[in-house]
Amino acid sequence: MSNLRAWLAEKSSEERELFLSEVPRLWLEGGQVKKLCRLLTDFDFIEAKINHPKFGVQALIEDYDLIDDTEFLTYSEYDAQTVKALRLIQGALRLSAHILNEDTKQLGGQLSGRLLHFDAPEIQGLLQQISQTKITWLRPLTASLTPPGGALVRTLTGHSHSVNAVAVTPDCKYVISASSDKTLKVWDLQSGKKKFTLSGHVGSVDAVAVTPDCQYVISASSDKTLKVWDLQSGKEKFTLSGHSDSVNAIAVTLRGKYVISGSTDKTLKIWDLQSGKEKFTLSSQNLSVKAVAVTSDGKYLIFGSSYGSRFGILKVWNLESGEEKFTTSGYFDSVNAVTITSDNKYVISASSDKTLKVWDLQSGEEKFTLNSHSYSVNAVTVTSDNKYVISASSDKTLKVWDLQSGKEKFTLNGHSYSVNAVTVSTDSKYVISGSFDGTLKVWYLQFGEEKFTFKNHDNSVNAVTVTRDGKNVISGSLDGTLKLWNLDGKQSYLLSKNSAIKAITLTTDGNSLITYSEDKNLNVIDLTQSQKPLFRKTLFRRFDVVFSLILVKLFVFLKFIDETFLSIFLYMLFHHYFTLSLVGLFLYLIGKIILLFIESSEVISLTVTTDGKRIVTGCKDKSIKIWNIKNKKQIFTLRGHSESVTAVAITLNGKYLVSASEDKTLKVWNLETEKECFTLTGHSASVNTLAVTPDDKWIISGSDDKTIKVWDLENRKEIFNFRGHNKSISTVTVTPCGKQVVSTSLDKTLQVWNLESGEIIASFTGESEIKCCAVASDGVTIVAGEESGRLHFLRLKGIEAKP
Repeated sequence: MSNLRAWLAEKSSEERELFLSEVPRLWLEGGQVKKLCRLLTDFDFIEAKINHPKFGVQALIEDYDLIDDTEFLTYSEYDAQTVKALRLIQGALRLSAHILNEDTKQLGGQLSGRLLHFDAPEIQGLLQQISQTKITWLRPLTASLTPPGGALVRTLTGHSHSVNAVAVTPDCKYVISASSDKTLKVWDLQSGKKKFTLSGHVGSVDAVAVTPDCQYVISASSDKTLKVWDLQSGKEKFTLSGHSDSVNAIAVTLRGKYVISGSTDKTLKIWDLQSGKEKFTLSSQNLSVKAVAVTSDGKYLIFGSSYGSRFGILKVWNLESGEEKFTTSGYFDSVNAVTITSDNKYVISASSDKTLKVWDLQSGEEKFTLNSHSYSVNAVTVTSDNKYVISASSDKTLKVWDLQSGKEKFTLNGHSYSVNAVTVSTDSKYVISGSFDGTLKVWYLQFGEEKFTFKNHDNSVNAVTVTRDGKNVISGSLDGTLKLWNLDGKQSYLLSKNSAIKAITLTTDGNSLITYSEDKNLNVIDLTQSQKPLFRKTLFRRFDVVFSLILVKLFVFLKFIDETFLSIFLYMLFHHYFTLSLVGLFLYLIGKIILLFIESSEVISLTVTTDGKRIVTGCKDKSIKIWNIKNKKQIFTLRGHSESVTAVAITLNGKYLVSASEDKTLKVWNLETEKECFTLTGHSASVNTLAVTPDDKWIISGSDDKTIKVWDLENRKEIFNFRGHNKSISTVTVTPCGKQVVSTSLDKTLQVWNLESGEIIASFTGESEIKCCAVASDGVTIVAGEESGRLHFLRLKGIEAKP
């Protein structure tokens, strides 16, 4: 560690402020390049500047911009490798800025998780300093966070609900986002700082546009209105009223004189932006308008729509003559977005049928279809040089396509939910995307796809457990794999690959692993032998395994054909095919009943009794089932919950079973008498997870109501209520000493709590929802699994490890 922390502590507040503010610049001007570089890799300096009330993360990031000064290159002390390392540190700070703005205590964890991959001496020296800090914090043991040097620049947070639309000003200074939280936010594109929030709509804001002169922002809302805002002052100029239903899309003409809006009321309206008055209304020919675009010469208006609920349509109108130029079809679902190349040659449309289509604007012919997304394509934009098309999809990705060849160039991964919006800066440098999770992400377009990926699984990690000897971790994923890891996360071994893993637990002797998978099988795997199942128990027992799986696949399809079936049924009925229609209806209803039966047999949670002889499963059908491991038979069933049973746990003495449910309650059961003892009430939403302290005194529960509650098992009452997460709690677990609780949440955080005081002693923020976690027998090694497929191997520093 450097002596800077102690040196700064001896200075007055004015001297500290002067040093942190001016010294980097003064050292550069004085040619003291080596001193400047050492300062920018000194953790004491980084920590002091971030925590100073007058500076913070962005001011620190701007210090690293000094190395881009042209004069910097002329000094004899200039070293290209050192500069490269400094840019990586700056990139790591930028990637974590949205987290550090809220919690500076995560500085060490965020830098470590992003920089561990790099072996530059300057970075390794910084990581060594971080590891020696004396505070209580969570230290990543692997490079599990998105590293700098790739496409992702920064994440913008602030919206409380889905981001539905984004726009960037033509001068590339500001990004404007529109959200279901009824607001718009204006962000500085370079710094990521929020300039202001635009409030006034009383419904979801679903579209946004900026005038070419950068003076006004226009927004469209489900409250049936458009609003025009002054971009400099942030004040509303006027409201445009006239639509009788949600306004879904808007476009501004090139000179900024008119704005065109499309609505669910099946009309398009043209408004005068100077007067705020409606100029005229166009009928969309009984089609709900979902997307609107206008050519740069103002000659053609293009809108996308849906026909019924199964097909999409794109229409092109000549605004001068008022006549339709052509209509395109070929979509198997609604058209969600349209954009036009700047030379007015091509129209690109995005559809819920997972495709994009490129159309020749003059001939109306399809040039090609872009296929690669696995879910609905929600938004599309094109670079100003017309080289690339960028699409955003519900499959959580953005894709960049070569417009000339129609081939996919690369994919941008990083969002943890559906990507609803995308735009590109006029200089084609940045892509900005908005997601259902309320975040925006800024990407470098020229960097291409991520250079490093550190996903441990290809899909969500649903369960993790630590082996009884404390040496290994087992993770189960939606990708169907079970993996065995060293406790430091550096080596892994594939245990099995089959159907998606929903839950796992170990027997008390640690020799066997019990898993529940999407194919509705309970597997018991012998970890001491060849990892082959000791037995495979199919819970859906009315059919053999193969036939039941076929039925699952067949009847799940029924979820998506209700409307189609109804149309066929009515057609047959009205055309006097009574027998066929009745047979069809009978088969359909039988299928739906079987589907409901299959779904109700699903296991949500499982555990093993302390004697290691029985498996306990919490089920979607509101029951708890107890199974004999040896003879594979169900022993008895406990019923009492009114909704699905989400979690089960056994007290250490083996006497009691505790269950949690979507019915907002916990229940305590006597395993000997097979009777319910009592019910614990207090949560206001589904209880998702629970744990019992090692001394069997307390129960800890986590809920969709964002709280963690501690219950006294003997006195049957709530004693503590912890608040700290801002979304549903996914997991709670207790350290072996019983002094700390570890919780994970859909808010992407893991928090460690002091059980007696209820204080958060350490936090770590991941890249997506953290679905599960486990604590090793040393009490300080924590493994957490993400929805993204990442595993975080963390060491709780500042707490003494259990020998």
